[in-house]
Amino acid sequence: MLGLVDPRDSLERQNEKLQRIAEALMRRVEQPQNPASHAYSQFERASLLEAEVRDRTADLERTLDLLHESNARLSDAMAEAEAARANLAGAIETVEEGFALFDAEDRLVLHNSRFCSEMEDVAAALKPGLPFEDYVERVSRSPELELPEGSSAEDWQTRRMRRHSDSRTTFNVRLAFDRWIQVSEQRTSNGGTVILQTDITQTMRLQRRESERLIDRQARMVRATLDHIAQGVVIFDRLGRLMGWNAEMAALLGRSLGDEIVGMDFDDLLDRIGDTFRYTGEVDRKALEAWAARRRPRRPLTFEVERAGGRSFTVFAQEMPDRGFVISFTDVTAERATARALRDMAASLERRVAARTEELGEALEQARRANATKTRFMAAAGHDLLQPLSAAKLFAASLEERAKEAPEREIAGKVVSALHSVETIIDALLDISRLESGRAEFTIGRARLGTILESLRSEMTALAAEKGIVLRVVPCSLVVESDVVLLRRVVQNLVANAIRHSDGTRVLLGVRRAGGRARIEVWDEGPGIPRDQQSVIFEEFRQLAPSRSGANGIGLGLAIVDRACTMLGHELRLVSDAGQGSCFSIAAEVIGDERRAAVPAAPARRGGPPDVLVALLENDEGMARALTLMIEGWGSDVIQADSAEQMLALLAEVDVVPDLFLVDHQLDGAMSGLDFIGVMAAEAPAVPAILISADRASGIAATCAERGVPFLPKPVAPEALAETMRRLVEGGGAPAAVSRR
Repeated sequence: MLGLVDPRDSLERQNEKLQRIAEALMRRVEQPQNPASHAYSQFERASLLEAEVRDRTADLERTLDLLHESNARLSDAMAEAEAARANLAGAIETVEEGFALFDAEDRLVLHNSRFCSEMEDVAAALKPGLPFEDYVERVSRSPELELPEGSSAEDWQTRRMRRHSDSRTTFNVRLAFDRWIQVSEQRTSNGGTVILQTDITQTMRLQRRESERLIDRQARMVRATLDHIAQGVVIFDRLGRLMGWNAEMAALLGRSLGDEIVGMDFDDLLDRIGDTFRYTGEVDRKALEAWAARRRPRRPLTFEVERAGGRSFTVFAQEMPDRGFVISFTDVTAERATARALRDMAASLERRVAARTEELGEALEQARRANATKTRFMAAAGHDLLQPLSAAKLFAASLEERAKEAPEREIAGKVVSALHSVETIIDALLDISRLESGRAEFTIGRARLGTILESLRSEMTALAAEKGIVLRVVPCSLVVESDVVLLRRVVQNLVANAIRHSDGTRVLLGVRRAGGRARIEVWDEGPGIPRDQQSVIFEEFRQLAPSRSGANGIGLGLAIVDRACTMLGHELRLVSDAGQGSCFSIAAEVIGDERRAAVPAAPARRGGPPDVLVALLENDEGMARALTLMIEGWGSDVIQADSAEQMLALLAEVDVVPDLFLVDHQLDGAMSGLDFIGVMAAEAPAVPAILISADRASGIAATCAERGVPFLPKPVAPEALAETMRRLVEGGGAPAAVSRR
């Protein structure tokens, strides 16, 4: 039966419950009772109280039993703890190292007898509860502790407390009379500190002896090394005192360096050897003494000195890790002699080079003058040659047309062919001269390949037919970035070269588009070019099968093509093999495409348009006469003048308007041919004009292309003149290309 109180509760809790029960019973007793039932109630309460008192007494007895049992267990635990403490004390006493334990509040808990045994004053103060900071303070002031040089007890204490803040640390402490202990400190899991002190005196002494032996061995090795090197070496300590030198240094000074000078100050040593060397550079004795006396880190110092007798030395001074310094002397007499000889040789070579350069400069200037003279000669000679050549061609063409007998026509045709060959040679010489001089004028713009190909078809078809070759030109609508005149000249040279050297029956001219470039290709059925000859055919005056007569050129056509393509930035390519024909191609950037239906070529007609009044401006009498005979032979009339002013006066006098102006660029008077065409474009815009000129070096062709004026170079080809006149006259007046400026 469960009692009034729980025996598992504490005595205070049980007493509190019994007090509340007693108070409740007393209140019950003091309440008014019915007299009839009073006696019975008293009996009932007495019974209840007796039972409760009995239960309470039993509870108290059980509580006392529990208390006695707890006291017995506590006594056993205390006995066990005391035994464990004794065992721990005995255990740490057996440890060979000094041992101490501080709690989480940095107070000493226990230690063994070896802890701080080397410091009797500190060991006497070690009691449980001693603060760690007091322990460190006593150690720092112990006479057994040997403080580091320049350090105070406060400094040592500060560094020791700083190490104590680490979770683990190990360091060595030096004691008096060359004794050493190693201190290891480590945190425990509950925040306490364990300190172990190990005597390492023997270890440190052995290590020092080994170090001394090693240093001595190294010193002997260094000494042997210094005595075997070619440099003289002298060594000073951090106070500037002489510590050693090698045999080379002694030989260098030429005197015996005895042991009595060991420890000599640097300045005194300089005084002793002051007359041996002479400083030759910016560093002198004062600068060297200032370097040696410097207390801050010294930078390496290099300078040169000379010794009596002409020997030169490079001196190198450098600081050592212990603040001492070493100075070395290197004999550079041979090197300086070699350097002087090289300087003398260099000066001699410079004089010779200067003289040679002056000679070469004079030669180059002569070559430049000769080249300029050649260029001027070619320009003047070209103009002077082309004028009579053009007249001769026109006279021969007129003779060929007027000849009635076959032998006479054949002779005239051969004359025309010979003159054409001469013209080709002169054109090639003029072109290569301009390209060599770098004075070739060109203007990069829009070049319509269709126009260039069509004009070449008209011009070259007859030449191809004379050799029995069919020239096929594939129409093209692409526009490339190039110089129109120079590009046409390059393609013309390639076509003429294919016709001239072809053994087949066909030559093909067309354009193949590859990405953003147009490749102009000229194919022939000729003998082909061996691969080992393909790199030389672009050189001047080189032909695989040269012609003795010059009818097939003199080997300048491909050289002109190569140099012109280089100037224009176009890729030139050759694909050929012996017996397989050849393909020359030029690649230019495409900038447009003007697609339109190909216009069928009109049947070739000989001679110019009939019944046409041509106003001819030509100041060369032979050329004027030849052109007049040519045009009149076609059934047209000519009025001729030597200057623009004379032509204007003649037109005003006869009061007629010609059907066509044929104008030479270089005229007598103030106005040029282009000036005259500009004037007539304003006064008679319906009359077309053609400009002819033997001057090919002043950019006239480009100017004509810009203004839309047809241009024919001299010598004037009769076929080209006839075709141009027909196109202008039969086209119904002035073409759109004629300038209106």
